Amino acid sequence: MEKDIRTLGRRAKDASRLCAKLGTEEKNRGLLAVAEELCSRSAYLLEENEKDLKAAEEKGVKQSLIDRLRLTEQRIADMAEGLRQVAALEDPIGEVLSMKTRPNGLRIGKRRVPLGVAGIIYESRPNVTADAFGLCFKTGNAVILRGGSDAIHSNLAIVSVIKDGLKKAELPQDAILLVEDTSRKTVGEMMKLHEFIDVLIPRGGAGLIANVVENSTVPVIETGTGNCHIFVDASADINMAVDIIENAKTQRMGVCNACESLVIHAEAAKAALPRIVERLKSHQVEIRGDERARELVPGIVPASEEDWGTEYLDAVISVKIVDSIDEAIAHINRYNTGHSESIITKDYDHALKFQDEVDAAAVYVNASTRFTDGFEFGFGAEIGISTQKLHARGPMGLEALTSTKYIIFGSGQIRE
Repeated sequence: MEKDIRTLGRRAKDASRLCAKLGTEEKNRGLLAVAEELCSRSAYLLEENEKDLKAAEEKGVKQSLIDRLRLTEQRIADMAEGLRQVAALEDPIGEVLSMKTRPNGLRIGKRRVPLGVAGIIYESRPNVTADAFGLCFKTGNAVILRGGSDAIHSNLAIVSVIKDGLKKAELPQDAILLVEDTSRKTVGEMMKLHEFIDVLIPRGGAGLIANVVENSTVPVIETGTGNCHIFVDASADINMAVDIIENAKTQRMGVCNACESLVIHAEAAKAALPRIVERLKSHQVEIRGDERARELVPGIVPASEEDWGTEYLDAVISVKIVDSIDEAIAHINRYNTGHSESIITKDYDHALKFQDEVDAAAVYVNASTRFTDGFEFGFGAEIGISTQKLHARGPMGLEALTSTKYIIFGSGQIRE
């Protein structure tokens, strides 16, 4: 078992230098080889995943979180397809973003380069293991992964299969390294490994993310929690609203882009809320609402102040009735986590106002928040969904895993 984080760091740094030299054809060959290996070894992956699922069930983990942990034949196929899509994408490494000639004749350009070593700390979601590898490998980076104890068998299996694919393609197997010690100590050690790790990306609950952001000496890209709202405007098509809310809340409840909060215009609430509640109740979703919502629909549980800002990751949703789009936007901007927000409306001006004024990484008009995802955005996969504003924001694909360097061409110039 690899317990020495510094040893992993050195191996990753060495591997990152090898990965940075790989050409696009070599990287794509590796990605396709790994995709093939994942598919051919799916029975092994499912067998190892079952160990994690059994342990979670014995611990009484709620079903929405067990769903995050679960692998299926389709999810493994999707992991492989994600790698194939990443292989098909244009390689950003080496792209010259600008080139200008100075009065002294110097030509100064900016070129896209790998970050180096990415460290990712994450919980559940074993598919993250393959997604992170694919994006990092395509951009010439090495990756150190530290998953949660709840998914250790799944992660060990996936990393083993990825390494086998790389070996068959005769490419650096240390492009992906897994911290096998899932104790809290290793999280703290990774956060201080600035000598070897160039960027740290936490993916998980609010507690994990806050810990990394507050204590890491390695630069961090914050992937935030998702208290995602849907605002049903006065002019909303109610049939559309009901369908979108059902999808956004119930398709997968334990994910960060699921809808956790509803905001409904008072003019639409009388007709819309009973139908929304009926549809959500068919999925055993508990609705917690303000006084006005509870007056309209019996059985809605009283909402507390805490409910407005909660990412439930469960069969619970909050409902707030407002009198204007301005009140809706103010409520959303106060309680959201900067992830994904949506408006259901027929009013073009309201749609543009909502997109202009709501502060979030992804702002939708007449669509489910569930689309905030690297695969759905055409990135093949994602390394996470950034809710911060520096370097990267929203689903992070290939470009988010690159930096730039200035390249300068001279003809003997000296500075006077």
